[in-house]
Amino acid sequence: MNHNDYVNKQVNQKNFFIKKKFSQNFLLDENIIKKIVKSADINKDSYVIEIGPGFGALTKYLVDQSKKVLLYEIDDDLIPHLQTLFKDKDNIHIEHQDFLKVQSVDQDIDRYLDQANNVIVISNLPYHITTPIIMKILEESQKIKRLVLMMQLEVAQRLTSKPNTKDYNALSIIIQDQSEAKYMFKVPKTVFQPRPNVDSAVIRLDRYLEKERDPLFYQFVHECFSQRRKTLVNNLHSSFSINKDDIKVLLDKLEINDKIRAEALDLEMIKNLYKLFKEEDLI
Repeated sequence: MNHNDYVNKQVNQKNFFIKKKFSQNFLLDENIIKKIVKSADINKDSYVIEIGPGFGALTKYLVDQSKKVLLYEIDDDLIPHLQTLFKDKDNIHIEHQDFLKVQSVDQDIDRYLDQANNVIVISNLPYHITTPIIMKILEESQKIKRLVLMMQLEVAQRLTSKPNTKDYNALSIIIQDQSEAKYMFKVPKTVFQPRPNVDSAVIRLDRYLEKERDPLFYQFVHECFSQRRKTLVNNLHSSFSINKDDIKVLLDKLEINDKIRAEALDLEMIKNLYKLFKEEDLI
């Protein structure tokens, strides 16, 4: 039985119910599954985390091609299936857990992945919690070096977008400050069961693990983009109650037009502006 038939059989069982609250859309296409795994560059020395393995479509390749795999699955009905499917594998640990409620991702890595320091996350992310999962990893883990993630197409475009595009926003800046972000390939909605309303895409984030995180900078970025149709001057004036003329002076120092919107600034320009604001004790 091929994977497509297998998933359809499992989904259509009388005692199994698709749970919309978990954004369950099970991937059917073996070629796309193999492309996702290939995009992650895993090998027999790799330690891997998969969030939301479902029926184990990706998992079976991860277990065979990597050193050790840690799964996070929230659905009670899928745990017995995964336990049965991988009962003969000794390089897998299944956590019946909501990943967003994990107290410490790195502590789990130490506990279940032999204190590995170069962990790869591979996941078909639930649409409704894509951003919280990514931010949890970026903010909390120093051990996860790479993320290969499938998500809603629009979100994938946003996370990997460049200045002066409609998808470019604060999250684009934060992601690109933390990692090298690459758009890998599109995944049509026709290869899922049940079929979602939109297409998906796979992205890869290679993290800058040595980079120091500055929460104040990320707040500053969010304020720059707080109202997309307003100019940068107006957004910063509203957010920090700073005189507009003072903001224009700082922009002039960086040779930035005072009519500009945040979406026209690249990461380096926003960093330089943030540095000036701090030097002037404006934030």
